Amino acid sequence: MKRHPYIYSIFIIFIIWYLAHLLVMKNIVPSPIETFAYIFKNIGDLGINVLVSLYRIFTAILITIVLGFVVGIGTARNKKIDQFITPLLYTLFPIPKIAFLPLLMLFLGLGDASKIALVSLILFFQISITIRDGVKKIHPSYFLSIKSLGGHGFQVYKHVILPAILPNLFTSIRVSIGISISVLFFAENYATNLGIGYFIMDSWLKLDYTAMFSGIVLISLMGTFLFNIIDILERKICVWN
Repeated sequence: MKRHPYIYSIFIIFIIWYLAHLLVMKNIVPSPIETFAYIFKNIGDLGINVLVSLYRIFTAILITIVLGFVVGIGTARNKKIDQFITPLLYTLFPIPKIAFLPLLMLFLGLGDASKIALVSLILFFQISITIRDGVKKIHPSYFLSIKSLGGHGFQVYKHVILPAILPNLFTSIRVSIGISISVLFFAENYATNLGIGYFIMDSWLKLDYTAMFSGIVLISLMGTFLFNIIDILERKICVWN
C-alpha cells in the first residue's frame, strides 16, 4: 500500500466492479476485462475525446488562476476594491454555475469557448476567495519586516504573499477540479460531438454499456492525472511547505 497505493486502490475497485458484474445484469455492468479490452481496441477515438476535455479544463484553469490572482490580491490589499467586489462574490458564489450555460452559449457560441467559460466560472470564485482570505491572514509584521529590509513592489509579492497563499491555492484547485470535471461532463452534452462527457452520454443513449463504462474509467484516469499534476507542481513550487 505504501509503495504502490494506486495499484492497491485499482485492485479494490476491480473486485467491487467484478462482483457488481456478477450480481447485476451482465449486459448493463460489463466486466473490467471487457471494458479495458474495449479501451485498448478504441484507444484512438477515446484518446481524442479525452484530449479535448483536458484542453478545456487546462485552459479554464490557466484563465482562472490569472483572474483569481488579480481579484483575490486586489480585494485583500485594497479596502475600496474589497468593499465593492467581495459582496458581488458572495452573492454570485452560491448560484449553480450550470444555470449560466444557456447564457454562455448565447454570447460565446456553441463551441469550446462557452464550455471553457463555464468551468472557469466554477474555479474563479473558489480560487479568488481562497487567495483573498490567504492574503488577509498574513500578519502585518511580515510586511513591515520586508519593508524594513528595503523590499518593495514585486519583492513583497515574491517573498511574502506568494509563499503564504500558494499552498491554499493548490488545495483550492484540487477541490475545484472534481467539480469542474462534473460540470464539464454536463456541458459536453450540448452542441458538441467531442469530449468524454459527450462520449459517455452518447454511449448510454445507444445502450452501449461497455463503451459507457470505458468513458467512466477514462474520466477517473483523467481526474487522477490532473490531481497528480497538481501534487507534482505543489512539491516543486512550495518547497518550504
